[in-house]
Amino acid sequence: MIGFGRTDRSTLGHWWWTVDRFALFAFIVLIGIGITLTLAAGPATAHRKGLESFFFVQRQLVFLAPAIFALIGLSILSVAQVRRVAIVGFVLAFGATAATLVVGVDVNGASRWIRFAGLSLQPSEFLKPTFIVVTAWLIASGRREDASLTGIVASGAVCVAIVGILAMQPDIGMSLVVTCVWAAQYFVAGMPLALVAGMAALGAGALFAAYNLFDHVRERFDRFLDPGAENYQVDRALEAFEAGGLTGAGPGQGEVKYLLPDGHTDFIFAVAAEEFGALACVAGIMIFAVIVVRGLLRLRREEDLFVVLCCTGFLALFGLQAAVNIGVNLNLLPTKGMTLPFISYGGSSLLALSISAGFLLALMRRQTPGATR
Repeated sequence: MIGFGRTDRSTLGHWWWTVDRFALFAFIVLIGIGITLTLAAGPATAHRKGLESFFFVQRQLVFLAPAIFALIGLSILSVAQVRRVAIVGFVLAFGATAATLVVGVDVNGASRWIRFAGLSLQPSEFLKPTFIVVTAWLIASGRREDASLTGIVASGAVCVAIVGILAMQPDIGMSLVVTCVWAAQYFVAGMPLALVAGMAALGAGALFAAYNLFDHVRERFDRFLDPGAENYQVDRALEAFEAGGLTGAGPGQGEVKYLLPDGHTDFIFAVAAEEFGALACVAGIMIFAVIVVRGLLRLRREEDLFVVLCCTGFLALFGLQAAVNIGVNLNLLPTKGMTLPFISYGGSSLLALSISAGFLLALMRRQTPGATR
């Protein structure tokens, strides 16, 4: 245990005794699992692409130290400091995301990345944690000023602006995540039941529009809905689950990572299933589930609406991304390029999710037994 006594009044001492150490440890474990699986799947992908064997491993390790620093450093912040940092970060991330439409790097028909210092960064990843805080602030501020509708409208306008930019990249999956997170925040803030049905209908309409407007969306849904259709990556993933059984083939013994183009990103869960088995996958799912459920249970004691809405957004983000990624791997959902939080390869994703976790830990500190409100 870190050498901080309960009477230690230093910044680090107060942080250690007020932070949710279980959640902190769970996030660090997930990051460690991600590095381990990148070591397993990265070399195979690099070999297939004609790159140096540890190309992807080295790229991911570049982001490891900043991610840990962000996770711990941001968890020390006060609620007011979280809000200030997020607002500044949102302005920068929004501008950078908009810039991808002009100077972005085109990959597979999508312009989502910007080259910086020899690395590819995806600015929209950093929009997610800052967007959650900004919309929570707008909604909560409206409530305090007896102008809840104004706060809701303002936060909705921010959501629409972001979704508009993401749709132009295009990034339909990210648009869906942003919309669902905002809807979860609005629901917790008191969305009228009539609007719940209206939002569901609007979401269905948007999905129908995406199906008709974007060829890749249509193709993925058609393959998912047609049992006889060829779906190479999903079929290989299901074979990996079958080959791995309960305990797996052993570290480094899997074959699916040599066959899947996205074995180090979207289908990293299938690589884990083949090499480490279904039991290890269930353990990983339980880590995500415990983080989300534990967080929601703690919110029952929170009285600050801003904190409640922020934490709701972050927990929805973690849970939704994990559920979609795992659902795709198990052929329960149409294929979507969505990473498994903290585990899939992707430096921007790892750093942005660590920022989200740091914000969440900072906001939840106020609810830890013994902490002052």
